[in-house]
Amino acid sequence: MENNIQKQEIYNKDKTNKKQRPFIVDKVEYPFRSNWFEKDGISMHYIDEGEGIPIVLTHGNPDWSFLNRNIIKQLSGEARVIAYDLPGFGFSDTPKDFGFTPQEHVTWISALLFDHLKLDKFIIVVQDWGGPTGLSVATSNPDKVLGVVISNTWAWKAEGKLEGFSMQMSSKEMENKILEENFFVTGIMRGSINKKSSSNKAIMDAYEMPFPTKESRKGTAIFPQQITLATDWLVDLERKLNTLQDKQVEFIFGLKDVAVASQEIQDKWRSIFPNAPVELLPDAGHFTQEDSPESFVISLRRILKNIEVKE
Repeated sequence: MENNIQKQEIYNKDKTNKKQRPFIVDKVEYPFRSNWFEKDGISMHYIDEGEGIPIVLTHGNPDWSFLNRNIIKQLSGEARVIAYDLPGFGFSDTPKDFGFTPQEHVTWISALLFDHLKLDKFIIVVQDWGGPTGLSVATSNPDKVLGVVISNTWAWKAEGKLEGFSMQMSSKEMENKILEENFFVTGIMRGSINKKSSSNKAIMDAYEMPFPTKESRKGTAIFPQQITLATDWLVDLERKLNTLQDKQVEFIFGLKDVAVASQEIQDKWRSIFPNAPVELLPDAGHFTQEDSPESFVISLRRILKNIEVKE
């Protein structure tokens, strides 16, 4: 794909906005029209479908809002579902001199949710790097959080297999493989998601196309390095998790993922939120939104119902 000229298109909710998507995605898989948050001459892309209680769907590495497409389809008739693309991912632009650290991503997420969308109350769904980044936003604004769904992620100093994964991916050899071959998508992600998705050209194209060049893959190489490089920030985040202890929290674990759904990590999460319902998915891997979107729909409907009862 390095030498391919990618087609662009305008497919915006605001018909007067002529901002182009950088590539074309299958409309059956991803039928939503685009919205854009402009800051400092940079466009951050997001989906905003439905009405009612806002549900914010995060994402991590190397994916984008496309990962959440089936959750959006099922819930946009019952709530307002917002799914963004981090800077340098999906349809979003990459800011100049962007370091792709989680702290920088948090600045953009916060600006989108509070400065642009002006959300007052919301439910947040976190997985992979959406965990540390999304929970950083949530723990800094606990009064705005109605509920949290946590899946295959962490929010503390990396240890064990997660630390090992970071060290392996930080090697020069693996960094080159990610940058030269788009390996985080074509190797790691393709090998981690269910066969039906990984063998579907429209789906894999959507995951590969955000990263057509070596330069565009920088963020996918930096995220695994930050698992250990951002240790001080993660330690601070862990201290703030108790600000969410009175919230509705639900867990979804894809058990084929040995890095962030190990028994040790499950136990740690349960120790922080001991009353949270837990759904264990023996046939799902790391990318649980791809492998089992219906599990998220069940959890989110339960949270929505409890909110309505309280009101």
